[in-house]
Amino acid sequence: MESSSTATARHTCLKLEIPSTDPLFVKGTWFDTHFHLSVTDGLRAWLCNATEEEVQERAAQWDQPVAEYIELAERYLEFQQPGSVYQFVDAGDDHKRLSWTFEREGTKLEWRWKFQPSNDSRKITAGILDFLMDANINLSEEVVRKTQSFEKLKLEAEKCLEQSERFTNEKMEFESEIYAKFLGVLNSKKAKLRELRDQLSKQEIAGKASVDEEESTDKTESYHSGSNAEESEEEADKKITSSSKDIPAGRGRGRKRATHFYVHQSHKRLFFYELASSDFSDSSLPIFEFIGSIRHCCIRTHR
Repeated sequence: MESSSTATARHTCLKLEIPSTDPLFVKGTWFDTHFHLSVTDGLRAWLCNATEEEVQERAAQWDQPVAEYIELAERYLEFQQPGSVYQFVDAGDDHKRLSWTFEREGTKLEWRWKFQPSNDSRKITAGILDFLMDANINLSEEVVRKTQSFEKLKLEAEKCLEQSERFTNEKMEFESEIYAKFLGVLNSKKAKLRELRDQLSKQEIAGKASVDEEESTDKTESYHSGSNAEESEEEADKKITSSSKDIPAGRGRGRKRATHFYVHQSHKRLFFYELASSDFSDSSLPIFEFIGSIRHCCIRTHR
């Protein structure tokens, strides 16, 4: 049981500087439910052994769990807290009282513990000095290890920096080379595109020229066709007029109406001539009297 308590013990040592007094060294041994304190000024020593019952009673007075009470006491006796007032005063019968102040919920409070004189001050003082020497040695070794680790990290950092610079230079060289190759490919592609664009422009110009030529040819053909159709129409009108003049006048036996159509086709046009008669004679079959008017219809057809 005692070995397990020793295994979980934590040790602290505080150099306490109180105005108008010599510096004091406060050594603490902390457990989960109790603690031990020893104070020396180099000549005399005092002891305080806080039992579990005393710690529980003090914690209950402050409405705190035991673990929280011990943690707060350890914090103020491990390092001298700024803003806290420390005192180590007489308590009668060569006893001493160690106190320190702290704030809780805006209220300034004070904790006090009573110390009794040690029967062997030399042993207590030597134990505190041994603890300080061991702590100093451990700190020195820790400083050496940290220094070596720092130097190693510094060398690694320098190597990393050198490697980073090398990678940066290689990256820049690689990018310059790639950009140069890409620029050559890009220029060749641009030249090829310009060549294709020129060819396409030439083909478009040639196509437009051929289309214009075909349109002009169609206009010329339509012009000649129109002229021929008009001439044919005039000739047909003349023939009909001459035929009507050659028909003799006479009376028939009755009034009948006969309609004859003369169709003339010229290129895209169809010409219809309707002949209307009032009287005609059976004896003159090829010849009939032309009475009335000639109605002329022109129907145009398209391809």
